[in-house]
Amino acid sequence: MSRIDSAINIDDLKRMAKRRLPKIMFDFIEGGVEDEVGLRTNANAFRDVRLVPRYYIDTSKREQKATLFGRTYASPFGIAPTGMAGAFHKDAELFLSQAAHEADIPYLMSGASNASMEEGFKLAGKNLWYQIYGAKNRAFQLDLVKRAIDLGLTTIAVTCDVPVSSNRERNRRNGFVRPLKMTLPTILEAMLHPAWVLNYYRQGGLPMLGNWQRYAASGSTPDQVADLFATQTPDASQVWGDIEAIRAAWPGKLLIKGIMHPEDARIAVGMGVDGLLVSNHGGRQLDMMPSPLDMLPMIRSAVGPDVPLLLDSGVRRGSDIVAALCMGADFVLTGRATLYGATAGGLEGVKKAVSILQREIDLVMGQLGALNLDALGPHYLLDTVRAEEERRNTGGRR
Repeated sequence: MSRIDSAINIDDLKRMAKRRLPKIMFDFIEGGVEDEVGLRTNANAFRDVRLVPRYYIDTSKREQKATLFGRTYASPFGIAPTGMAGAFHKDAELFLSQAAHEADIPYLMSGASNASMEEGFKLAGKNLWYQIYGAKNRAFQLDLVKRAIDLGLTTIAVTCDVPVSSNRERNRRNGFVRPLKMTLPTILEAMLHPAWVLNYYRQGGLPMLGNWQRYAASGSTPDQVADLFATQTPDASQVWGDIEAIRAAWPGKLLIKGIMHPEDARIAVGMGVDGLLVSNHGGRQLDMMPSPLDMLPMIRSAVGPDVPLLLDSGVRRGSDIVAALCMGADFVLTGRATLYGATAGGLEGVKKAVSILQREIDLVMGQLGALNLDALGPHYLLDTVRAEEERRNTGGRR
């Protein structure tokens, strides 16, 4: 049995990733902003959900296929964007792409990925989606849309929740800023992780931002391309008109990632957006935000039953995915879970993370009495069961 095979849950992969990475790098993955209240908010929202099972239902032939935007995937979850993944394990985004293709789930490649969308598409094909960050030079974001069209991608997601840089204090303390400020203690701690350090220097330091390389001067170094990216995004001048421009340029399915307010959800749908990704950026932007899981029922109520709603942030278990589906999501994305896998074991680690979540979903569905995803819904939630019993016990009177 390999080391990766010994992992039985996502936390095991997290521990393996932490052992492999220097603190400065692992904290970039794991950290939130300011007091990191948002990280705990996201985790606690899932921990507070209670699912009420039904028994004596034949669930011997369970399946977890999910249809989204007319495409049927093997499972109701995909891989969320995680920027700079190639810094944690060489070619991480390519492993994420290949694993998504093999598992038949979508991979939403980060707008700050090290591999390019063209490289990812060679491995993931139609399973590759792409994330757009708004740019001060609007020509850049529209060219990224054109590249997605030329590749034949089916889905892009515009991220709305990064109007300004966030206050990531872990990164600032560690010196993970532009440019990197490696203190002596940071360097000495990094030497405790020789395999990562060796690979880091073999590839010449932080890897290239593959999707942005063509917008920099010919022959630009990875640091120079990163500097260009930093001058372009975040862009606090982005407005709804920019979504209209992208909608006009993009013929495929368009998601907005980061919607948290019901009124923003209504506006987006009114502009012709095809779906919404309810997200607080994994607790990495505004520390005092509610969890996406807590906002999901309000957003579902705002947009009605037919608008596809996706959710990310805080997803670590198959039970988290099932809970989100019961609360109104059509699909779920997870970022850190698969990034732990990629960091710990490359392609093998990503495939392990995916298989762990798939197995957990299957077991939770069997425990609940749900034969397929159509069987899931609010009727499995304790709050719904309690309200229904109170209604019955009062004869429908309030």
